[in-house]
Amino acid sequence: MESLAFLAPATLYMLSMTLTPGPNNVMLTASGANHGYWRTLPHIFGIMIGCLVLFIGIALGLGLVFERYPIVQTLLKVLGSGYLLYLAWKIAMAPPPDLSSRQDARPMSFLAAALFQFANPKAWVMGIALMAGFLPEDGPVWLNAILLASFAELVALPCISLWAGFGTTIGRLLNTERAWRIFNRVMGALTASCVIFILG
Repeated sequence: MESLAFLAPATLYMLSMTLTPGPNNVMLTASGANHGYWRTLPHIFGIMIGCLVLFIGIALGLGLVFERYPIVQTLLKVLGSGYLLYLAWKIAMAPPPDLSSRQDARPMSFLAAALFQFANPKAWVMGIALMAGFLPEDGPVWLNAILLASFAELVALPCISLWAGFGTTIGRLLNTERAWRIFNRVMGALTASCVIFILG
């Protein structure tokens, strides 16, 4: 039982990190509103798998790459910021879902969501603190990292799903084109503001 003592504090930690606003949750809210919950599922699972791989990588020494080669971290920040600004623009300019011009719009893909986690500062902070604070000392590091990261993502799933569901509910309440335009511009601005934390 002692080996499982980390589960309760790790659960509380993941709840606090994944229920609070950040780039992922802002984009999930916008996606839920514009595309609905079911079409946002690839985005949700992309976040989960991306964080899973990132957390395991951190436990196995990925953070050392950044220490030895700071240019890699800088490059990821620049690329991540550029992509986030592109997404912010797409969100801000998205027309109401019922317009004919909306039919070609697609929510973020699984792969794009997974790759974005490597440029998401909140994901890095979450992963570093998770592995530093809760990784069991007994047993193989790689196995413990996989188990802890998998457990963390199981906790995260309902939390980030809640944001997509929140967006879906908001989408049902927006009854005019003007309301949609205001909502999408606000969500776009919130997404763009996350760049401050990436480059800060």
